[in-house]
Amino acid sequence: MDIANGGETMKRDLWDKVRAQRPLIHNITNIVVANFSANGLLAIGAAPVMASAVEEVAEMASVSDALVLNIGTLDAMTERTMIRAGQAANQAGRPVVFDPVGVGATSFRRDVAKAILQQVRVTVIRGNAGEIATLIGLDAASRGVDAGETRDDLNQIAREAARRYNCVIAVTGETDVVSDEDVTIEIKGGTEAMARTTGTGCLLSAVVGAFLAVERDAVTATATALAGYARCGELATALADGPGDFPVHFLNELGKMTAVELPSDRIEVVS
Repeated sequence: MDIANGGETMKRDLWDKVRAQRPLIHNITNIVVANFSANGLLAIGAAPVMASAVEEVAEMASVSDALVLNIGTLDAMTERTMIRAGQAANQAGRPVVFDPVGVGATSFRRDVAKAILQQVRVTVIRGNAGEIATLIGLDAASRGVDAGETRDDLNQIAREAARRYNCVIAVTGETDVVSDEDVTIEIKGGTEAMARTTGTGCLLSAVVGAFLAVERDAVTATATALAGYARCGELATALADGPGDFPVHFLNELGKMTAVELPSDRIEVVS
């Protein structure tokens, strides 16, 4: 892992590496954010594919460089489709990101998430505090697919989820937490405008997928992606006049993000 000494170093070149390698990122995502996620991946230099037909997802997942599963809008076929794609990605040795959007809202979402996590080896789970807390059986206040709240310690939630699911956990919010149980990292940054814009969390999961495609260390890939993503949100907020043009500025900043802009002083290794 290339993050050490209290967060003083990290793999800053990963943003440039994504552009150089142009990884193909297979997204099975929700209908609300598909366009924004595709444009965000294009902005960072990755190549998105939004294939969700059960007849082709296994083939697509096996030829892509990473798979992103997002349960934001579910139907009866989603569980079968995502598991088929996830197992194909596992067989091909591709990283898998799981975004349990609104998992605490309904029993259907919880059942689908449970089935996916039982049958697919997930590399990273990226969610807000309420979603990750729900995955480990803690009570969390949630309305629909909103962020949700929990009073429990975020670092402990991340470590417990990492232990239970044997993967890297990214809990995103005012302070992001990334953990593989052994190493836990806090990342500060971002703005309220990101929380008020539909799809920023879902796009972040896709961006993490792109970073996993070019960096084998999942903690390093995830933390570097989150740090740069938060910085893009800050830069976009400074330029935007309101919520209408924030997404445009945000995509522009994603397209310009380089190692020079990537802050390392906001990353702290806490365990």
